[in-house]
Amino acid sequence: MKKAQSDTLGFVPQKDIVYNKLLPYADRLDDESSEILSRIKGNLGRAVQLREIWPGVLFWTRKLSTYMRLYGRKFSKEDHVLFIKLLYELVTIPKLEISMMQGLARLLINLLKKKELLSREDLELPWRPLYELHDRILFSKTEHLGLNWFPNSVESVLKTLVKNCRPYFSESATQEMLDEWRPLLCPFDVTMQRAISYFELFLPTTLPPTLHHKGFKLWFDELINLWVSVQNLPSWEVHLVNLFARLANDNIGYIDWDPYIPKIFTRILRSLNLPVGTSQMMVPRYVTNAYDISHVVLWVSSLLGGPSKQTQAQLSGLFNSITSFFHPSNHGRWLMKLMKLLQRLPASVVRRLHRERYRKPSWLTPIPDTHKLTEEDITEFVQSMMQPVLLAMFSKTGSLDAAQALQNLALMRPELVIPPVLEKTYPALETLTEPHQLTATLSCMIGVARSLVSGGQRFPEGPTHMLPLLMRALPGVDPNDFSKCMITFQFIATFVTLVPLVDCSSALHERTDLTEVEREMCSASAEFEDFVLQFMDRCFALIDSSTLEQTREETETEKMTHLESLVELGLSSTFSTILTQCSLDIFKVALEKVFNFATTNIFETRVAGRMVADMCRAAAKCHPAESLKVFVPHCCNAINQIAVNEEVLNEEELDKEFLWNLQLLSEVTRVDGDKLIPYRSDLVQILQLTLHLKCKQGYILACNLLHHVLRSTALIYPTEYCSVPGGFHQPVCDYLPIKDWGRPGDLWNLDIRWHVPSVEEISLAFYLLDLLLQPELQRLQRFSKGEQEMSRDDVLQSLTIIQHCLLGAGSLMAPLKGEPIPDLIHLSAILLQLLLYFFFSHDIYGEFIYLFIFVLFADYILEHSEDDTKSLFSIIKIISDLLHFKGSHKHEFDSRWKSFNLVKKSMENRLHGKKQHIRALLIDRVMLQHELRKLTVEGCQYRTTHQELMKDLLRLSTSTYSQIRSRAQSVLFTALGTYNFCCRDLIPHVLEFLNPDNSRVTQQQFKGALYCLLGNHSGVCLANLHDWECIALTWPGIVRSGLSSAMSLEKPSIVRLFDDLADKIHRQYETIGIDFSIPGECCAVAKLLMTTGSPFPNEPVPSEEESEEGLKRQKLKNSEAVEPWKFEHISIGFLSLLLRDDHQLPPAAVTFFVKSLNHDSLYVRKVAISAVAGIMKQIKRPHKKVPVSPKEMSKYCKIAAGDRPDNQWLQYNSSNLPRKQQEWEQCVFVEKTHWGYYCWPRKMLIYAPAEEQPTQNLSREEMTERELIIFDHFTDPVFINQFIEFLSLEDRKGKDKFSPRRFCLFKGLFRNFGDAFLPVLQPHMERLVSDSHESKQRCVAEIISGLIRGCKHWSFSKVESLWKLLCPLLRTALSNITIETYADWGTCIATACESRDPRKLHRLFEMLMESPVNGEGGSFVDACRLYVLQGGLAQQEWRVPELLHRLLQYLEPKLTQVYKNVRERIGSVLTYIFMIDVNLPFTQPTSSPRISDFTKRILLKLKPLTEGDEEIQNHVIEENEVEEQDERTQAIKLLKTVLKWLIASAGRSFTTAVPEQLQLLPLLFKIAPVENDDSYDELKRDAKTCLSLISQGLLYTDQIPLVLCVLKEIAGSSSWHARYTVLTYLQIMVFYNLFTFMNDQKAVKDVRGLVIKLLEDEQLEVREMAATTLSGFLQCNFLSMDAPMQAHFEALCKTRLPKKRKRQLGFVVDTIPSADLVRRHAGVLGLSACILSSPYDVPTWMPQLLMDLSAHLNDTQPIEMTVKKTLSNFRRTHHDNWQQHKQQFTDDQLLVLTDLLVSPCYYA
Repeated sequence: MKKAQSDTLGFVPQKDIVYNKLLPYADRLDDESSEILSRIKGNLGRAVQLREIWPGVLFWTRKLSTYMRLYGRKFSKEDHVLFIKLLYELVTIPKLEISMMQGLARLLINLLKKKELLSREDLELPWRPLYELHDRILFSKTEHLGLNWFPNSVESVLKTLVKNCRPYFSESATQEMLDEWRPLLCPFDVTMQRAISYFELFLPTTLPPTLHHKGFKLWFDELINLWVSVQNLPSWEVHLVNLFARLANDNIGYIDWDPYIPKIFTRILRSLNLPVGTSQMMVPRYVTNAYDISHVVLWVSSLLGGPSKQTQAQLSGLFNSITSFFHPSNHGRWLMKLMKLLQRLPASVVRRLHRERYRKPSWLTPIPDTHKLTEEDITEFVQSMMQPVLLAMFSKTGSLDAAQALQNLALMRPELVIPPVLEKTYPALETLTEPHQLTATLSCMIGVARSLVSGGQRFPEGPTHMLPLLMRALPGVDPNDFSKCMITFQFIATFVTLVPLVDCSSALHERTDLTEVEREMCSASAEFEDFVLQFMDRCFALIDSSTLEQTREETETEKMTHLESLVELGLSSTFSTILTQCSLDIFKVALEKVFNFATTNIFETRVAGRMVADMCRAAAKCHPAESLKVFVPHCCNAINQIAVNEEVLNEEELDKEFLWNLQLLSEVTRVDGDKLIPYRSDLVQILQLTLHLKCKQGYILACNLLHHVLRSTALIYPTEYCSVPGGFHQPVCDYLPIKDWGRPGDLWNLDIRWHVPSVEEISLAFYLLDLLLQPELQRLQRFSKGEQEMSRDDVLQSLTIIQHCLLGAGSLMAPLKGEPIPDLIHLSAILLQLLLYFFFSHDIYGEFIYLFIFVLFADYILEHSEDDTKSLFSIIKIISDLLHFKGSHKHEFDSRWKSFNLVKKSMENRLHGKKQHIRALLIDRVMLQHELRKLTVEGCQYRTTHQELMKDLLRLSTSTYSQIRSRAQSVLFTALGTYNFCCRDLIPHVLEFLNPDNSRVTQQQFKGALYCLLGNHSGVCLANLHDWECIALTWPGIVRSGLSSAMSLEKPSIVRLFDDLADKIHRQYETIGIDFSIPGECCAVAKLLMTTGSPFPNEPVPSEEESEEGLKRQKLKNSEAVEPWKFEHISIGFLSLLLRDDHQLPPAAVTFFVKSLNHDSLYVRKVAISAVAGIMKQIKRPHKKVPVSPKEMSKYCKIAAGDRPDNQWLQYNSSNLPRKQQEWEQCVFVEKTHWGYYCWPRKMLIYAPAEEQPTQNLSREEMTERELIIFDHFTDPVFINQFIEFLSLEDRKGKDKFSPRRFCLFKGLFRNFGDAFLPVLQPHMERLVSDSHESKQRCVAEIISGLIRGCKHWSFSKVESLWKLLCPLLRTALSNITIETYADWGTCIATACESRDPRKLHRLFEMLMESPVNGEGGSFVDACRLYVLQGGLAQQEWRVPELLHRLLQYLEPKLTQVYKNVRERIGSVLTYIFMIDVNLPFTQPTSSPRISDFTKRILLKLKPLTEGDEEIQNHVIEENEVEEQDERTQAIKLLKTVLKWLIASAGRSFTTAVPEQLQLLPLLFKIAPVENDDSYDELKRDAKTCLSLISQGLLYTDQIPLVLCVLKEIAGSSSWHARYTVLTYLQIMVFYNLFTFMNDQKAVKDVRGLVIKLLEDEQLEVREMAATTLSGFLQCNFLSMDAPMQAHFEALCKTRLPKKRKRQLGFVVDTIPSADLVRRHAGVLGLSACILSSPYDVPTWMPQLLMDLSAHLNDTQPIEMTVKKTLSNFRRTHHDNWQQHKQQFTDDQLLVLTDLLVSPCYYA
């Protein structure tokens, strides 16, 4: 096959679309594709060399992507590589306009997608250009200033692009990337997120094993240790997990994951965020940053298998522990994640199996045999998943996830998966009361259908279930329950598609070679006929109950409702599937039955009639000859008999029988064209009779008949979709259909029967057109010339006939002719229409008829009867078909493509792959390929005829009636997308309507024109084309239209339109390229493309002169700047969109914006503020940078992060601050905080000394024109007064926040002009600071932060004088701080300190550190001062250890604060102080404060609380109290603050200091209350919160013994509250560290011992809690119910109690229960915990335990209570599935049980 093809093509194609070979004209395609490809190569190469990106390169790359849609990758390997290299060069052109970059990137992704086609030897791509592109767009420095506008989708396109280029990065790339991004790894900084996300995106993981030392081995240990040691899920951890998942998947068997597996599973479990335990608070962080399930699934499925089998054990553990969450009675926000996990995991394992066993080997690393999945691996995996999947079938989120999981599991192990599903399905089909159960089980059965029917060695008895299932599903066809009806149709259709319905029972006697199962199948197949007939009866009943008379009143609509049309679709497709799969014998019986039903009744034509006609059509399509023989003569006779009476034809209401027969006839003729030829005379006669009926319903049915006859003769289509080629008509002795059950179609022998129009059929079609279309066209022509009268109805009738002719014979029409319209645009590469080969077309009906009559006629109607909307609708449809219709419609094609994909997904076999779909699906796909070819007409030449039609459309789009406008507009938008550059032709016509000088425009036209500019949601938006010349016309047009006479702002619809238009332009505007330059490398690649390989391009390689001219033209294009223009709101908005980072605005525009800062309108001011900030960025003078290499770098070779001697000089040191001019100049300032923390960059840039920088405080002569404008305005006191006045107004009360835009504006002013504006601003700042209004304070905060950041390059003297001014201001501000403004001041200081060297800001820090908590101004001001200080220090991270130490020293004595708000703030500040003390790998101990030292000091002060035994209360101090109590009170106050600190740091810090927390635990247990009660004081509530948060912390193996030791000690304490709390703590702690615990046998034993000990606690509440805990541990399989445990509990139960009589002698009531009672109760509780631990099933040990329990029903309290509760719970949870659970008990046990559960004592 390939050989022959490569001879005709001259090359071996990389991978073409196989379906093309099956088309009826396949032999012509090679020549066609070669020609197109050579044109693409030639013109693309030419366009690049002539340096013409737009439109040349853009047009030809678009053609290339169309070529790939039609032929796949049908080019040689050399061409493939060249295309990729060329596009790669184009995409990475630095100044390329973003939207072009996106288009080219999408094409490049498509070329790279199939990575097995090109190996690393064939192609190598550099990574840096992609990184630069990524960095420039996603971390744009200018986007927030409004200098660049990017589309929303750009991020995902870029990510996909990198993903597809990754395999081809060079082998040295990994090391280069690490050098580039390692210096950014500073965990306290945002750069960490950036670095890790780059690692995730760029690091190549597919290197061959020989290169692993240059690949992942360079970074694996470093990153995995980082991941293991970080806690609290910072946002970058998610990226790490994604990277590891990809690494594991690409290198299965080359990495030893075993040591990390428990950690991986513990983290996955934590990330699912499940609610656990009795009183748990969620750590807020986990809710937002959870792992991405799809990556988790990839990781887990890559870890399976291998020699150690550890993963499968942990996975089973994971599912065991979360199974009960899948039960339908549980519901919560976590459920979606669980369902996703369930659905994706089997799919991922199937994908891996496919890769190991069935995929064609390619250059990618194969999986070594030792790590391939074995058969037992698969079995274990399927078993571990079955229980959760079966529970999830009935989930509240629907059964879809479970059905997909089952489909994939059944592919691997049908014998394990299908029987339990069948067990649930049969009962569900029997019950009538639970429809939800039925829909759920049926949708799961549909998923496993293929595995069930095809049987195979694993599950040979599968097919025997098929008939019983089909027969039992029939009652589901139920007119009263819509969803049940639809799922039943789907179910029957799915099964029937897979199985030929042939009666093979005769084979039992004729053949002897059948197996037992086959014999059973043969005898069962005798029931098929019965099934088909019963199904038809059901359908007839459904139809009878849905006739129009039954379902509607007289007045309602006559159309079908949405539900009815869905039922109609389901019914007709199911029925046609059944008939397609029938043997001829069964078909004949069915045909007779349908015929009788259709002809003995008369149906109304709207609802029931459509359904019956559909069934008849299905019959006719399967076997046209047999069916037409019955139907056509019958219908023709009936119609002719009624029509004998002449008056009938002119009646308004036609006879029902007449209509019904006509409808039936029109549907039955939708069959294979050559079968219609015998009946041509009958059909023609009927058409002539009925096309001119008076009754609209009648002639529309006749038009349908005409349409269908024309279509079936003129189109190409397959005629049968049977599941076995050739049908099932051979005798049983040669061919046994049951062998073909569930057989996939064979792509190479599909044997499609095509219908290709024959000469006879074509002549029939043209005969019909001559006979019926000609006269209509002539009538209309005469009418439009005024020679003939026609009523509106007649006109509409004629138009309808014309439209149906077009629809039927559209594929026979020649394309429209006409002169091409001369250059709308200058081109150097030739643009070309792709004319694909379809079949002949005749020019007989070329166009003159259509067009000219049409153009005249549409105008005529618009002039004379514009209100004849129905005719106009018809005209719009016809124009649209003339422009686009080639035999099928785009929207129909799209919906068929969608449904094809849905069916494919529900029935595909992902395990074997290789397109093993059912034959019908494959045929459908070939048909879609044929239609795709017909629809490909984009980029056609724009000719005069098209121009005429477009003008008509424009005229219709601005007509008086809104419905006509909207329909015409949608056709217009489609057309605009089809023809090259026609937009340029239309825009002036549209703008004519908006022109203020044009006085004849009506309001409707005005509105229509605006809509034309707005465009529809998917199509072109005329106002926003990517073309300067168009924008230069439209935007001023829109703005000037405000003066038009038709523009009335009274009409809200017009106002809304303007808003939409402005909004759409703002939303969709993306910066348009000005700079269209192409670098030289591109040209080189393009030249290669033009000179290599076959097909050889025929365009000449451009000469040198042409290239030169191209360059000139490009330069010219780049220099045409844009003129500014004027108008209010919209215009300032538009103007602000024109700011860019590569071209400065013209001075006039700068003046306009600066003046607008003081405009009256708030909106204009806002835009102006952003714009001026942008302008400041544009005119900023560049500062020179010089590289330094930190000297001491050489000493440190190994990775060591954190505080090292070589980065000490970066840190703040008060003894060495630049306080003098000379020190200031010698000091090397490093502004970015992350440099030097992890490691040094290869080359670090810092600013050059001041002499080399641009001069500051320029004189007026040195300034540029733009700078002068700004300088003059901002030194003008009047202007500034007004400006500050506006800035300090409040906008929305209480909603305003610190505005980053204004900050940017001030920063820009001070950065560009030095302190030139300070003198004017100073008085304002002083005034505002002392005013306590929030808007005034906010305004001054914005100015100050801008000042501090803007003075980055000022000289020493200026900075000194600035701080002399600022320090008093800030002091005043901080003492005036209010509840409204403290957030703004916090933001102000944090913004000022961001990315600044702390040594530059030393004045600020020293000022803030002056006694923040001094009590002046009350507690609130203290808290605010701390907040502001914290904002500043947090920005500085690890570079201010000295300040942190000083602050801690200052705060420690103040920890006993009385005020709650100060305490909370101190807690938060402490978190930031200790944030730097992290326990990460490769990190040096920090020189900042450390938690361990702090905790030691705290514990000393808390001694009085830890020693005493009495309860700790919240003391309130009296004045005259004795001194000795003081120490204790102080300790309580201290404890409160410490709690605040613990709570604040629980979610924020990266690592938890476990040993330190453990020392505080006993104290917390002592305080925490047991009940959930809000009336407790703050201290107790905080203690409880704290425990809950600590218990969720992540533990490491070495920490577990320490924790358990502390818990044991507390469990022995005298307070039962503490013992109780130990249990709740245990529940959460164990679940959140489940796999770490389970890996440690001793820990499991200890936990178990602890719980069993507390079961015998003397306090009742503790005992009950211990039982709950035990039951939870059993349920998540942490502990197992083994014999010794059971024996222990049974022994405890048998403890004898003292006799009752003795007790009565003593007290009336026993206060303390005796030890015996406690032990006996403990035993009962233990048994009850075991019973409650499996709420949804009955394990083998359960019946016996229930018997043991029931013996204690009459014991003393509290035992009796426990037993009752347990029994009632057991009854509640097992009630649903009691029928199944009953089987586990013996008869005697059942008697006792029934007695217990329903006995009087149960009600007592």
